Amino acid sequence: MLRSHEDRRPRLLLVDDEPTNLHVLRQILGDDYRLQFATDGAKALQLAQQQPPDLILLDIMMPHINGYDVCRQLKQNLATQGVPVIFVTALSEMEDEEQGFEAGGVDYLLKPVRASIVKARVKNHLSLVRVDTLRESRLQIVQRLGRAAEYKDNETGMHVLRMSHFSHALALAIGCSPEWADDLLHAAPMHDVGKIGIPDAVLLKPGPLDDAEWAIMRQHPHIGAEIIGEHESGILQMARSIALTHHEKWDGSGYPLGLRAQAIPLAARIVAIADVFDALTSERPYKQAWSVDKALAHISAQAGAHFDPELVPAFLGLRAQIEAIRQRWHEGMVEPAVEACL
Repeated sequence: MLRSHEDRRPRLLLVDDEPTNLHVLRQILGDDYRLQFATDGAKALQLAQQQPPDLILLDIMMPHINGYDVCRQLKQNLATQGVPVIFVTALSEMEDEEQGFEAGGVDYLLKPVRASIVKARVKNHLSLVRVDTLRESRLQIVQRLGRAAEYKDNETGMHVLRMSHFSHALALAIGCSPEWADDLLHAAPMHDVGKIGIPDAVLLKPGPLDDAEWAIMRQHPHIGAEIIGEHESGILQMARSIALTHHEKWDGSGYPLGLRAQAIPLAARIVAIADVFDALTSERPYKQAWSVDKALAHISAQAGAHFDPELVPAFLGLRAQIEAIRQRWHEGMVEPAVEACL
């Protein structure tokens, strides 16, 4: 089969101490994938470390180092821990299979293998890897766009980190699932991305804004929503919702849509508290930082007016976590890459 100059087929590492078994797998997979071969565990670890493959098919009963131990070492190495491992073995006891999954394997195939089963399992697990890669790429886009807004604003990267973690902690405190809270952690940095579209004369003005300037400033939620775009689900959908509605208020006096109470998306209600709290407790060219006590008192006083009255007590109960987050990402630290902290 002819291939283009740059072969983009997924690369598989096949590991078995019996050359006959490797030949069988080569016959099954050779047309669709780039293949590497190892006849012992040490060679497999060496090849995987040099250039991590997209997937590994791994025998268990091998001399010197068995497949279970090979898999464990792969999962302990940052370079290879994300590579899916499918065990291919003659060990058919349930305990053997359980040990394979405990070692970090994603699947367990019995010898003699059937070509259709091998092809289907390899294809399915590579599809899952692609989904994870796509999600990671989207996260990086979200984080980078969030940082783009920071570069134009008076706020800092520390603000985005703190308010995102405040939001995450509050979501968990009110019983949201860890998965939803993690999505919020990654979506929250996009809340002010619309400020990219606000003229510098307004955005960076050191003094109070006049009515005309406020009218311009209040366009940034719509601009942010347009930048992020429409999405059916996931982090980008949540990010768009937050960007559009995090300036809405519980009593309906917010902007840009004048939403009130639970018509405001939960993610935006959470971010509103986290964002305002961190803004109040941070120094800006136009204001001094408030103390934590004063800022929390303000949040409490605004329950039922600006903020969701059920979320406020939960946020006030997070005092220890709030202080820990503020200490970890304080303004004096060297600013890290956002994606390393979320």
